[in-house]
Amino acid sequence: MKKRLKTVPKFKNEDEEREFWANADSTEYFDWSKAQEVIFPNLKPSTESISLRLPEYLLARIKELANKKDVPYQSLMKIFLAERVGQELKK
Repeated sequence: MKKRLKTVPKFKNEDEEREFWANADSTEYFDWSKAQEVIFPNLKPSTESISLRLPEYLLARIKELANKKDVPYQSLMKIFLAERVGQELKK
């Protein structure tokens, strides 16, 4: 016999919804056995602006490399940082 699922209520705002789901049992509202994995390929991670002081020669070299690779220098810096952080975390 199938369990009858409850209807998800309408919420006035995100805070009300957050409070509801913090206390509700989602299995009373959804049949998780029918759930499918979803991929959101176009989502971009949140970013935060920072100010970073670099020696002029270093910034010039980074811009030179970026120009050779035909990418914006800030993107190249993010790639370099991500690669190095990954290496350090594997140690």
